[in-house]
Amino acid sequence: MTAHDDIQTIRTVGFIGLGSMGLPMALNLLKAGFVVRGHSRSAERTRLFTEAGGIDAPDLGSILEKADAVITMVPDGDVVEELMEAPDGIAARAPRGCLMLDMSTIAPDQARGLAARCRDLGIDFLDAPVSGGTKGARDGSLTIMVGGEEATFAKAQPLLSAMGTTITHMGQEGSGQVTKAANQLIVGGALAVLSEAIILLEHNGVNPVHALGALSQGLAGSRILDLKGEASVSRSFSPTFTIRLHSKDMGIVQSTARSSGCCLPTASSVAQLFTAAEANGWTDLDHSALLKVIELLSGTSSNDQREEQS
Repeated sequence: MTAHDDIQTIRTVGFIGLGSMGLPMALNLLKAGFVVRGHSRSAERTRLFTEAGGIDAPDLGSILEKADAVITMVPDGDVVEELMEAPDGIAARAPRGCLMLDMSTIAPDQARGLAARCRDLGIDFLDAPVSGGTKGARDGSLTIMVGGEEATFAKAQPLLSAMGTTITHMGQEGSGQVTKAANQLIVGGALAVLSEAIILLEHNGVNPVHALGALSQGLAGSRILDLKGEASVSRSFSPTFTIRLHSKDMGIVQSTARSSGCCLPTASSVAQLFTAAEANGWTDLDHSALLKVIELLSGTSSNDQREEQS
């Protein structure tokens, strides 16, 4: 170990999900001195992982072997539940007394169910979804929203600080996921109104780049405007976070609202825009491609993908 020589409770990490977010997160754990075991179906990602010092563990059981902590960073809660109950999965193979840190974005109710399952198994559990995109994952500057016991949160600090800079204990199990749902609602809503503002400006002959530059200095200024404004104007939709994933997250917002008795009319509208983007074949574009939906509604653009397929 290097920065964590004084931390003996967590040394070996089994990392499940070396994708576009998970791989750079695992690489930052390696830089911090942790022993990390993992595997990717992508030969290139496995190469990058092992060249950085990661241990290629070709099956789930060997990833979990002798792990002090298990991190899951996968697309949705159903996958996490499958990893828990697989024959060589977490319930069967993770050492008792280890920490499970689920950093995926899943429904709060699923997080609470996983926490209860871990409690029965003698495994500590935290739900710890992240925000910051692939850049934050690479830079180790993720925002991490954590739900679970205070003592478990303290135990996980060395891991969390290797991957993020803004790390907040939100409260009981599931509260990290509720906070992430709120984050996705705010971001989705901001992208929707940014898209509408750009179309409004363009339809009225106002240079949107100049206008957004001015607006960014007033009350309308925001990180969404700074990070996505010019790219949206230029229709640069190379994904940092996809329509598909944000649509899934809006489903979590809606289900959480229903189960807790919230009426969120804006959330419903934003979710419909993401559904429309998926229906038009823009699933793998950046979530700022909501602009393409607003263009269609405003009669200013055709669906080129659909035209090519016809």
